This record gives sequence, structure tokens and C-alpha cells, in this order.
Amino acid sequence: MNHRPVLKIVVASFGLIAVTLSAIQCGTSHSEEQVQKRAQSPAPILLHGHCHQKAFGAVTPILDVLRLIPGAAPELIETSCCGMAGSFGYDADHYDVSMQMAELSLLPAVRSKPDAIIVADGTSCRHQITHGAGRAARHIAVLLDELS
Repeated sequence: MNHRPVLKIVVASFGLIAVTLSAIQCGTSHSEEQVQKRAQSPAPILLHGHCHQKAFGAVTPILDVLRLIPGAAPELIETSCCGMAGSFGYDADHYDVSMQMAELSLLPAVRSKPDAIIVADGTSCRHQITHGAGRAARHIAVLLDELS
């Protein structure tokens, strides 16, 4: 039986990380072994949680998956919003406020660890990190793919 259409719906509804962790916890997947077989983390990992992820308790599962990477000791950047708030920060009238928000904790944390891998799932969050700190941030799915 082809389960791909069902899997697409499940991932779209619950998210890649939630589905991956659920499969690992239920013992219905070899995902944990697959993650652990990946290359070791080449650098420290800093995680910035997107506001939506924070609101729905989705940051902890991301940290749990990152901890499965051999040698990884991911750290959560304690922040509020990155300052972009979706399209808010793209508006010229909001630029200064957007950057002030980013400078409260996000950008200083990114700058403090120049060798760290930055994980940020939000598109606008990654843009803000690149613009404000000159660093590329990756979506967790991209990082896992790079390490495979």
C-alpha cells in the first residue's frame, strides 16, 4: 500500500519535526538511527525559535532532534521576536524598530559565537539574521540534509 499521500497530509498538519519525533518515540521509525548515523556536528549549534513555533510549543522538539546529531549540544537563543514579525520588518517605516528588536538578544547571541551553526526555521528570521549579523541561518531540514 502506498502511504505517501497520507504521510504528506500528516507532515503538513503536524510538521516534519513532530512527525519525526513521534515516529522515534513510538518505535515505528528508524529515524533516530538515521539521524545518529549522520556526520558529527562540525560546530556548535544555536537555535532561534520562530514566534509561531514558540507560541505552539514546537521549539523543544526541534532541540530534541538537534540533540540526536552526534557531538551536537544545541543551545536555544533566548529571544522574543527576531524583529521581522512576518513582513513587518520589511517595511521601511518599521526598519528601526525591527532592528532594535533584533539587537535585544538575537543578533548579539549570533555574533557571540562566530563559528556556530545557526538554525532558524522562519524565513523572515533567517533574513533578519543574515541582514543584521552577516551570518547565514539554516532551516533544520536543510541542516539535517547537509549532515546526511
